[in-house]
Amino acid sequence: MLITDCHIHIQPYDMFKAGPMEVMKKARGGFDDIIEYCRSPKALLKYLDSVGVERAMLINYVAPEVMGLTGEINQWVVDYCKENPKRLLSCGSVHPRHSHNVQADMEHIARLGIRMIKIHPPHQLLYANDYVNGVKELATIYRVAEQEGIPVMVHTGTSIFPGARNRFGDPLFLDDVAVDFPKLKLLMAHGGRPIWMQTAFFLLRRHKNVHLDISGIPPKLLLQYFPRLEEIAYKTLFGTDWPSPGVKDIRQNMNEFLALPLPQQVKDQILSKTALQIWPE
Repeated sequence: MLITDCHIHIQPYDMFKAGPMEVMKKARGGFDDIIEYCRSPKALLKYLDSVGVERAMLINYVAPEVMGLTGEINQWVVDYCKENPKRLLSCGSVHPRHSHNVQADMEHIARLGIRMIKIHPPHQLLYANDYVNGVKELATIYRVAEQEGIPVMVHTGTSIFPGARNRFGDPLFLDDVAVDFPKLKLLMAHGGRPIWMQTAFFLLRRHKNVHLDISGIPPKLLLQYFPRLEEIAYKTLFGTDWPSPGVKDIRQNMNEFLALPLPQQVKDQILSKTALQIWPE
């Protein structure tokens, strides 16, 4: 079985603002190891081997106000993933307020071969559907991604980083996006954790093009939040959010997920098959 972690944060931490870096360092031990993984794809691949993960999506996005990350992350993640593009999957971003030409920047992302776009409303300080409020550039991001067949992951739920605005994290705003861009593959990161899980489940059942990323949800609590997970397993992806605060180790998350009282075929679907449908080898 080819296991994919669809959500890990391998990023250029030298771009981070002081506040987010302080949160990261205080939240976990061994942060020097994380820095090394971000500098060395070979070191990261060795770690992924040790925890039994074949492929990982490396989450990067433009969020200068909250995190400090700029548009340079796109080339950074593409260069990083060149070490082994079959195992290291690139996620990039265009910010509608920090791009002089969103259309051109999105076309550039497509040429770079980036495998996913990330929208992070609480960190980018916008609603997922803000194109209905005049941010037309956001519609351009979705439209080009839809045309190019690039999935879009949208953070749903809360964030503890300084400056994050959690009102933007309500997944209900994805309802418009799913309706207006029906051929766009949408991934709800974190399933609205911990406030909007019922909203997330409704959207998953309503829209064929909406998928669930279970990263950032303690696996032991997963069936409390999504008691009918088995019904949506065919559109659910395993992810950890490692090394974010609260996620100590990918293997620990995987072991806790495997211990859940779910049929093996459901576990296989979530750990491997859904991701292979979205990002074939």
